[in-house]
Amino acid sequence: MPEVRVAGVGLTPFGVHPERTGRDLFAEAALAAIDDAGVDRTAIEGLFYGNFMGELAEHQGHYGPLAADMVGLDVPTIRFESACASSGSAAREAVKNLRNGEADVLLVGGTERMNNLGTGGATEALAIAADDLYEVRAGMTFPGAYALMQAAYHEEYGGSREDLAHVAVKNHDNALDNEYAQFRKSITVDDHLEAPMISEPVGLYDSCPITDGASAIVLVSDNYAEANGLDAQVAVTGTGQGGDKMALQDRDYLARTPASDDAAAEAYADAGIDAEDVDLAEVHDCFTIAEVLAIESLGFYEPGTGIDAARRGETTSDGDRPINLSGGLKAKGHPVGATGTSQLAEMTRLLRGDHPNSGAVSGATTGVTHNAGGTVASAIVHVLEVAT
Repeated sequence: MPEVRVAGVGLTPFGVHPERTGRDLFAEAALAAIDDAGVDRTAIEGLFYGNFMGELAEHQGHYGPLAADMVGLDVPTIRFESACASSGSAAREAVKNLRNGEADVLLVGGTERMNNLGTGGATEALAIAADDLYEVRAGMTFPGAYALMQAAYHEEYGGSREDLAHVAVKNHDNALDNEYAQFRKSITVDDHLEAPMISEPVGLYDSCPITDGASAIVLVSDNYAEANGLDAQVAVTGTGQGGDKMALQDRDYLARTPASDDAAAEAYADAGIDAEDVDLAEVHDCFTIAEVLAIESLGFYEPGTGIDAARRGETTSDGDRPINLSGGLKAKGHPVGATGTSQLAEMTRLLRGDHPNSGAVSGATTGVTHNAGGTVASAIVHVLEVAT
């Protein structure tokens, strides 16, 4: 079975770009990834594309062929929608496609344009990733949903808002030198604790921003990389997916994320590694409590023990296992359809040594990306390793 390599990555700056279209953003990221890979566009055999709210934000469905057109590709395309895990899902299917020999070169990516909707419109659009009949019509928003999950965590395991403030501070610090990050500014624990409450106990600095942006990666088989002299140092050695009930009230747990548990277990088994082999991770921290739930599901901490990891310095850039060196969704930003492949792009840069924060993990060989949809009703985990 061929090994899958990341040949190239491309990103737009994440932020507020209401004047730009989704197609424009994707073209920038995709062309950058193709250039970084050093492949000719004629070698690309397909586009696996993630987008969540194109119909709502731009009145645009059937986005795959349009995205291919913008890059000058005449190839088969598939658009993936799995809420915030859309491009992570696209990447997983692309990895499987390359492994089974159906292709040797694939372009994978995603886009989201959100700020043109305004805060209220974007909040309403994001809510369609929840159960419309039993959650959204009752007034549920995602800050409200994660507030329920955070409250359940505190009730079951303890921990404090100050513990979570250290997660936010850490991720803002990590974003300072990342040229693609939306928030390149530091905050303090006091800034976090004194900021307005959004949905108690979730505050302003617990929450990721509304973001416009795009990301892309070029995946190739190892045989193609070697035959064509590509400098593809990073391999995708594991992939896993998990699911859970859509509505929170139907779940067995609010303070745990079984979908991520299952995705991590499958990805680790696929790669032949264990959690202790992982040097660093990029996880889906749409809210600070989401980072805690992720690092516990990934097996770095037992349930209930990860909430003060940042406070103890274990997940900071100089900690034993840095988490979200890109700045994470919290500070780098969260253009939902682009987030999954953005995480893969950032992990690739970190492992191959050309990320501004690569120095923090100079000896690292194994990284994990964790991408979640909704209140983690969907989860995708990938293992990336420096090829030997």
